[in-house]
Amino acid sequence: MRRSTRARRSSGNARSKRLLAVVGTLAVFGGIVAVTQISSAQDRRTTVRTASASCVPASPGATAPAGQGSTTRTWQNGRWVRNHWGDGQMSSAECQQTKGGGAGAAKPTVACPDVRSKLPEVPDQARAEVDRNLALLDSQIAEANRRLAADGARNGDFVNNAILRPLADKRTATLNRIATAIGRVADRPQGLDQLAQCALADNAQNGGQTGGQNGGQTGGDNNGGQTGGDNNGGQTGGNNGGQTGGNNGGNNGGNNGLQVLAKDCSNSQLQAHDGFQNGNRCVSTAFGEVGAAANNPSLLITQFPNRVQRNQPFTLRVSTRNLIRDRFLAAGQGGYYLESSLLNDQGLVRGHFHTACRMLQTTQAAPSNPQDVPAFFVATEDGGGSRQADQVTIQVPGLPQSGLAQCAVWAGDGSHRIPMMERANQTPAFDAVRIRVN
Repeated sequence: MRRSTRARRSSGNARSKRLLAVVGTLAVFGGIVAVTQISSAQDRRTTVRTASASCVPASPGATAPAGQGSTTRTWQNGRWVRNHWGDGQMSSAECQQTKGGGAGAAKPTVACPDVRSKLPEVPDQARAEVDRNLALLDSQIAEANRRLAADGARNGDFVNNAILRPLADKRTATLNRIATAIGRVADRPQGLDQLAQCALADNAQNGGQTGGQNGGQTGGDNNGGQTGGDNNGGQTGGNNGGQTGGNNGGNNGGNNGLQVLAKDCSNSQLQAHDGFQNGNRCVSTAFGEVGAAANNPSLLITQFPNRVQRNQPFTLRVSTRNLIRDRFLAAGQGGYYLESSLLNDQGLVRGHFHTACRMLQTTQAAPSNPQDVPAFFVATEDGGGSRQADQVTIQVPGLPQSGLAQCAVWAGDGSHRIPMMERANQTPAFDAVRIRVN
């Protein structure tokens, strides 16, 4: 009996050791898998990273000073002015808080293509029915946002299957009713069904930038097939696929008799640009809309100090005209060179403006270090701007180095390019001043 008990104990100990060995092996394997996934996420950072990817260290100069968030607000002239620090990238702590659902976490929302602006002139006989269905589209989005607020924390498959796809089906039916209503008394509008697909907005700050303005471009004009892929998927083929043979079919191949080396990325040996700030890439995003010369933006620094002390806060006053400051796709989140330039219904550029201060080593030669991060940089978006000149105050927290600072201000479209001008002999919207730092 005693030997039997010993045998059972021995057998039990052996089983326990084997179980511990298996658990240990699984733990090690799990650790290897976890490390591999983290490594893969880092490797993908420059190719398929999205705003919802793992939090990564912010690039130099990307975040606000004194531990502030990537976006800060100041009250100026009866409105909030939003300042996007650096390249609009969140700090690691801010990203973790957002992903973890903390107090600063952005609420998920649906971003859909704007239908009203895509409609032709609506006949009076169809106006009432069209308006009813436009209101129904708004209520459908509101309902989807309520679902997201309640269930948006679930996985992506749930959001796609339970919220986005049903919303697209409802929008398709509603868009068809709009087309039918107009088609009874005029030419039926074509292509409205392409406006049915919606996407999740990146965050509350960007609103519908990714899904709203660009959402309707999926498979359409701009980045055909871009949304739903990895920012590269089909970009070259979507936008530029038929460009050479289509838009440029006449007019001597579309080159105006000039020897043009390239008009798209179809023959480039470089990797496709993906919206993140990487060089040695080829950008396929279309230039977009250019306004009339009289509507092109202008900008001027109207007030600045000639001399400041090191680390002494100071202000710059900036006046802009013909720049609607309502578009900002954070470059640090993949919005760089991603969106075509857009005009509002008055033909004015939609975008924002940048302010930067860098220290000059000499005034006798162009700076040899263009890659250096400036001592101060901020992008300003406040929803203001019109045909009339206005003023925005930029608060510089101070420059830490003695010497001569060059402080420059320049306009940007939604994806950070200097806005295009109608003619080549116009001055772009930029200005620069020099300030002595003691």
